Amino acid sequence: MLDLTKLAQQMQGISQHLSQEATATRQRLELAQRLLQQAQSRQSELVEQQQLWRDRMGFNAAQPIEPLSTRIPINPPPTAHTVLATDGSQIAPSHHEIAYCYLINVGRIILHYGQNRLPLLDSLPEVFYRAEDLYLSRQWGIGTEEWMGYRRTVSEATMLAELAQAVQANNSMSDDFASPTIAQPTIALVDGSLIYWFLEALPREAREQILPPILAAWEQLRQLRIPLVGYLSASRSGESLNFLRLPACPHPAPDCATYCTGQTDRAPCQVFDPLRDTSLWAMLLQPGDRSPLWRSSARILDDYGAHLVYFCYAHVGAEIARIEFPAWVAEDADLLNSALSLTLTQVQKGYGYPVALAEAHNQAVVRGGDRSRFFALLEQQMIKAGLRNVGTSYKETRKRGSIA
Repeated sequence: MLDLTKLAQQMQGISQHLSQEATATRQRLELAQRLLQQAQSRQSELVEQQQLWRDRMGFNAAQPIEPLSTRIPINPPPTAHTVLATDGSQIAPSHHEIAYCYLINVGRIILHYGQNRLPLLDSLPEVFYRAEDLYLSRQWGIGTEEWMGYRRTVSEATMLAELAQAVQANNSMSDDFASPTIAQPTIALVDGSLIYWFLEALPREAREQILPPILAAWEQLRQLRIPLVGYLSASRSGESLNFLRLPACPHPAPDCATYCTGQTDRAPCQVFDPLRDTSLWAMLLQPGDRSPLWRSSARILDDYGAHLVYFCYAHVGAEIARIEFPAWVAEDADLLNSALSLTLTQVQKGYGYPVALAEAHNQAVVRGGDRSRFFALLEQQMIKAGLRNVGTSYKETRKRGSIA
């Protein structure tokens, strides 16, 4: 039980602290705006510096692909279009349950607008119980629960590609002339970043179990000309702000390895922390506008091949959202404009968050009652199979009750 009386005593200084932080944030934003103005006149020079010294820099700075002064209104979407989305949830393995296994549940969404077609709103569960599913990752020092999260990411991507294939097949059957592309403008949405930062820490063998099937799914979307979008609400990224550390650098070159060894967090160019990209673009964008395109410089993208990740920031009304897409979307004006317009209308329909992603989450989420029914069904099957002493551990049984 939370003791609010004791908690209140610890909050007496919070107002003063927040006031000081607000003042410091305003000062950082003013500095960021001044550096942005400097960078606009030196953009080509700074991009060359970034490319030349990338391996010597101690931070990830995204590369601007368009002029830093770019502010482009996002076009309204066509009346008829289709939105695909997936999101996942899971039941983690526990030695205190009746069996050591885990479940991944992926919500699947197909929404047709202006087409008089029924939507798809369901989920697809999958249980993992074999030794290779439970213990394969331990050879790389990765826990089963952590590995389960990575497998969920793979399932979300592959099922998204399967939805796209199903929509194409349905369109081909309904058209007099089968087409290799989707008839109506279509978008494939996922929640969160397309840059899988966690892969950087994984051994090569483990990474090859996760990334290739994801990229294969993205390649299917590319062949169908369905733009893939990763939507980040309340993004904490500082990649575009990090580009402004180049004009802030007091040294002849951004050679962190030479001039600022061991000082990445205290370097003289680190003048924004803890400021985030969204704070800056909130001052520069009008509702419905997008920022310049940026190409991420994350090291893990070296393994992405043709699917390098680009992004921009968009003022979607309620917030500044980070919108990510693969290179083949960013480099195709039609796909890019379609992706941005359909994403914005999804946010508007969802009152601040893409409605398809919200529905995918609702379909995927495993609630307490679902968990209980899952293990009850598992218990029935184990008893039918003739297994004895089926039940939870004494610890788990005791935690579910109370003597109070």
